Amino acid sequence: MSKQLLVRPQKTPLKGVISVPGDKSISHRAVMLASLAEGTSVIHRWLPAGDTLATLQIAQDLGVNIKIDKRSEVAWDLTIEGRGLHGWEPPKKPLDCQNAGTGMRLLAGLLAGQSFPSVLDGSEQLRKRPMRRITDPLSAMGANIVSENGRSPLTISPSQLNGIEYRMNVASAQVKSAILLAGLYASGETRVYQPGPARDHTERMLQAMGVPVRTEGSWITLPEAPEGGWCLRPLDLTVPADPSSAAFPLVAAAIVPHSEITIAGVGLNETRTGILDMLQAMGAELRVHNEHVSGGERLGDLTVSFSELHSIDVNGDTVVRGIDELPVWAVATTQAAGVSQVSDAAELRVKEVDRISVLAGELRKLGVEMIESPDGFSVEGPIRPFGNEVDSHDDHRLGMSLAVAGLVTHGLTLVHDAGCIADSFPGFVEMMQSLGAKMEWIEQ
Repeated sequence: MSKQLLVRPQKTPLKGVISVPGDKSISHRAVMLASLAEGTSVIHRWLPAGDTLATLQIAQDLGVNIKIDKRSEVAWDLTIEGRGLHGWEPPKKPLDCQNAGTGMRLLAGLLAGQSFPSVLDGSEQLRKRPMRRITDPLSAMGANIVSENGRSPLTISPSQLNGIEYRMNVASAQVKSAILLAGLYASGETRVYQPGPARDHTERMLQAMGVPVRTEGSWITLPEAPEGGWCLRPLDLTVPADPSSAAFPLVAAAIVPHSEITIAGVGLNETRTGILDMLQAMGAELRVHNEHVSGGERLGDLTVSFSELHSIDVNGDTVVRGIDELPVWAVATTQAAGVSQVSDAAELRVKEVDRISVLAGELRKLGVEMIESPDGFSVEGPIRPFGNEVDSHDDHRLGMSLAVAGLVTHGLTLVHDAGCIADSFPGFVEMMQSLGAKMEWIEQ
């Protein structure tokens, strides 16, 4: 049954204090690394979304015992009995990553060092995404990985891994993480050069588990393992609220007149705060309070109020720190005075879909002219979009971005194929309704 999302023009302010789901990137990594620890880990406020549930199931398929306490629809507590770095069991079938590109790329690094063969596969959508960016460096480490013309399924056979010195052409947390995770099984030192900032959740989590990963300038170094190999300490971790998920209500409150909302406990890792910098540069009234640290990650409460926005140019490091939030940022630019443009964002073209091309096509249905470039786009505002039927193209971030756009349109907006929103943000619609947003599910 296909789920559609009906959004009505928002005639009243958005108000309230909310929590958004736990960080998806950290939730993926917590399950993977806790399953390899020596001892039992406890993960609080873990995100049970489509992508992360795929990773959880894969861990279970590899013989990991996981106790689940379903605190709410969007927050689970997990107790994970680690099996040690070499304790996974051979899977009895291909491991299904579903739509999770992060899951597939990071697991490829870990599975490359195992003593058994495995196959990583996923949805038709995931099979279209490029995997050579991780299979090439892993192969350089000695991994035996066969792909389908640079795409999944990935067939991995046992091999002896060796540490390498690898220079990324483009900063990528997934590439860096795949190499570092494979490095846990490699002889010698593993070093990765990143030409700009990228998410560092893998490094932080490894450090918390006793692996002395070093960051020196642009180089990240995993030292040679001690005699007997690495022994990962168990985790006791509270997953921060996902800044990527927070971006949707943040933008909604910034563009719906007279709104003011607070989002509690959002991750403030500087590699993830590009959207906050972009909104503040546009004139959004955004305040951070109640800052604290949990598990090596900085958290805080965010309050955003409606304000008149102006256009900005976005490029370079800011793009890397806000790549997943650019679709909803594009919605914010429709309400900003002047021409906003983004460059250095070619990565958007190889996400779940070509997010530049698809978003431009869907916004055009709402009367918004988003001009594409090879590595970005531009939007001139302010403009009042008109309601229409649009489609998520089975991309969760596009689905939520179009829903936010529907709040400032003339007339009704109907988002087709919106069930994919649960891939990263189960409870999105209900959370927006709690703020007063006029949106509702329709099933056909």
